Amino acid sequence: MSADRRASWLKGVLDLLVLAGLTAGESYGYEIAKTLAGAGLGEIKGGTLYPVLNRLEAAGLVSAEFRVADRGPGRRYYHLTDAGRATLAEQGGLWLEFDESVRKMLTEGVER
Repeated sequence: MSADRRASWLKGVLDLLVLAGLTAGESYGYEIAKTLAGAGLGEIKGGTLYPVLNRLEAAGLVSAEFRVADRGPGRRYYHLTDAGRATLAEQGGLWLEFDESVRKMLTEGVER
């Protein structure tokens, strides 16, 4: 299967994955990307991640705070809002139902 297919799958669920990545607490872009990569999702470049974070912030699902660093550049720290938690619970449940349907179809297709 081509990497292009995986990229399109990821694009469809990246918002939820970012929200899920913030359930443990605040984080900044590079750390969020490392968390996603550590989960086996591959490298998520800033040109993909930051528009997602901006969209989630505009929708009120995350809040952001810029902090000046003692050394190096400042960072925007992202926090999951109550609306973000509710959206994650609802949409995450729908995704898991969809995933179950896909798994069932793929399994039955193999068993035929």
